[in-house]
Amino acid sequence: MATIATIITFIIYLVFLLAIGFFFYKKTNNIEDYLLGGRSMGVWVTALSAQASDMSGWLLMGLPGAVFLYGIGQSWIAIGLLIGTVLNWILVAPRLRVYTERTSALTLSSFFENRFRDPTGLLRIISAIITLIFFTIYASSGMAGAGKLFESMFNIPYAVAVIGGCIVIVLYTFLGGFLAVCWTDLFQGALMFFSIIVVPVFALITKGGFSNIVTAANAKNISMSLFENNSGIMGIVAIISTMAWGLGYFGQPHILARFMSIKNVKELSRSTIIASIWVIISLFGAILVGLIGIGLYKEAPGGDAEKVFIYMIGDLFNPWVGGILLAAILSAIMSTIDSQLLVSSSALTEDFYKKIINHEAKEKELIWIGRFCVIIISVIAMVLALNPKSSILSLVSYAWGGFGAAFGPVVLMALFSKKTSWKSALLGMITGAIVCVLWKEIGLGSIMYEIVPGFIANFLVIIIFNIISPQDNQEIIDEFNSVKSSLK
Repeated sequence: MATIATIITFIIYLVFLLAIGFFFYKKTNNIEDYLLGGRSMGVWVTALSAQASDMSGWLLMGLPGAVFLYGIGQSWIAIGLLIGTVLNWILVAPRLRVYTERTSALTLSSFFENRFRDPTGLLRIISAIITLIFFTIYASSGMAGAGKLFESMFNIPYAVAVIGGCIVIVLYTFLGGFLAVCWTDLFQGALMFFSIIVVPVFALITKGGFSNIVTAANAKNISMSLFENNSGIMGIVAIISTMAWGLGYFGQPHILARFMSIKNVKELSRSTIIASIWVIISLFGAILVGLIGIGLYKEAPGGDAEKVFIYMIGDLFNPWVGGILLAAILSAIMSTIDSQLLVSSSALTEDFYKKIINHEAKEKELIWIGRFCVIIISVIAMVLALNPKSSILSLVSYAWGGFGAAFGPVVLMALFSKKTSWKSALLGMITGAIVCVLWKEIGLGSIMYEIVPGFIANFLVIIIFNIISPQDNQEIIDEFNSVKSSLK
């Protein structure tokens, strides 16, 4: 599928990413720079970095593939994500930015510990363990996406494609840390946005309108109703389960880190507008790609529905333009993996190494520990991704649900409830994670997305223990009231 023009375009793009990594290598002087960019991010960088790291390869591969196979009913995922995105920016972002600076927290795990004054350190350690487990699964989904992209383009073995993509991502994350990740995400988010508009619009113009899509869908018995799927009418449980993806936003460490890093909390309102417009158009474009694919291809192109966007670009555009558009898929993949690697590295560096192994570690030592942790996590994720049958959407779904169930209610209660104690938060977090995993493993995920029971169980446990043993530390209550007052 690849031509010389496509290969040249890709090489230029990859060299550009590495150059950003080298540039910010010189500007990373301490651990706050490496993990949060010195809390100096601007409006556009914060907005596009958050959304690019959020959507990942599933936006351009997983969601179009689901729509291609099952019809427009899969759009409930996008509706849920849109609602979750907007609420996350409005409710969580301002308070988290102020609170994490007030408590000198560089990671979500350290925020939990500092916010609740946990004397045992268990909140920080267990949340860091949960972060490592689910981000390893999440990162493997991105590497699987990179493998599918390179395999389709360059006709190389899947395993070689996965390893090659991993090396590039690790290099610029290893060197430049959070600054490199955010600035590459800015460019990658813009490229994703351009691609998800251009491809479906051009396809509709050159390959016929919606009538072709409807005709093909009827022939394949694919529903074109928002309230139906291939099995018939969608019940309320199925709709809630699909929309429940939106609940995951409140607990995603790689997205929340962007809120923590913006220069000034007053600038978040502008970032919110930019991010909301980006996500509305991008989600609509991804759904449209899947629908157009129904009309263009009788069967899943390349034997994999998640490759429909890749093949659509190859079939519709000349090699130079196609190379740029295909780079957008790599952008989507990389913009999430680099964030996940960095947050996982943060967990190992701040929450394990500094907390347990070496309390007196110097700044340079912590930076290098963080860099080596990036390599370790990458290798584990890469090994998990080497299975060519890996589904991007299913891997993302599991990790997304795990974070939402374990962290979402704890984040919300930390920011909005003065009654919550460290015991309530810890028990809720553990309950949410366990319920989510057990629900998935015993096969109930096919009935209801596991984030729903996990999220509810977490919330209920926190509320019950808040009644039994409410927060009674006046210093913590005063700090909560101070943060709340500063945002009025």
